[in-house]
Amino acid sequence: MSEYHVPVLLKPSIDALVLNPDGFYADATFGGGGHSREILSRLSAQGRLMAFDRDADALSQAPADDRFILIHNNFRFIHNYTLLHAAEGLDGILADLGVSSHQFDTADRGFSFRYNAPLDMRMNVQGGKTAADIVNSYTQEELENIFRLYGELDNARRVSQLVVSARTAAPILTTDDLDRAIAAALPSFAQHKYLAKVYQALRIEVNAEMRALEKFLSGAAASLKPGGRLAVITYHSLEDRMVKNFIRCGNVRGTEEKDVYGRVCAPLRAVIRKPVLPDEAEIAANTRARSAKLRIAEKV
Repeated sequence: MSEYHVPVLLKPSIDALVLNPDGFYADATFGGGGHSREILSRLSAQGRLMAFDRDADALSQAPADDRFILIHNNFRFIHNYTLLHAAEGLDGILADLGVSSHQFDTADRGFSFRYNAPLDMRMNVQGGKTAADIVNSYTQEELENIFRLYGELDNARRVSQLVVSARTAAPILTTDDLDRAIAAALPSFAQHKYLAKVYQALRIEVNAEMRALEKFLSGAAASLKPGGRLAVITYHSLEDRMVKNFIRCGNVRGTEEKDVYGRVCAPLRAVIRKPVLPDEAEIAANTRARSAKLRIAEKV
């Protein structure tokens, strides 16, 4: 297994996804390539797989396989590339929405409070604003909204006030700077869990993850053949709710739109009602799997 990233829910996700070994599939979040390699192992010589990753570091993990193409771009553009490479549509699409182990464990990427590093958090380091840009330029109200919505912090206002206060004395440029700035808001217990929520909120904003996910879900539904499968692995309640709503209603808001016969206008249907969770053995072997949920749907 690659040390770059340990794939989560590997067997159940690929078991549910690859039903036609001659088909054309997409791994929307390549990462270390664990899921992609498993998909390729299930495909015949006629099968095809395209994968996406906006992190240039992931490109070095691409398998040498004529059936495989790795696209250095955001998965939100999946439908554009489906039209280019698989005009008849895809037999299955996988998306593992978690940050790769490599990104967390590479100190200078700034994804983790475990290291003192530049406050970056960009999945594509070639452009866009960093987490430092956000904490030093957003208004207190904007920061509060990010921490409340994306981090689900009960004291989001207090955290945003501390950030704004700290940056008036000196810019917040590193992970240590941020940790010191919000120290007064940390609970006396489970401080690491709290910090993880703060960093999650900033990472989601930096990478526009929720907007990308909404665009991806619409593109995935349009890209699948009838009967094609969508398998999505989520790690926090906000993205899981969006995926669940899209499968049920055809939009991330969860608003049911019905046709003249009273049928919900959704392009997908859930293959199983409840999400698949990792078992105790997987969690023991990979603690980052503990919050994972796999939802599986099929194109109507």
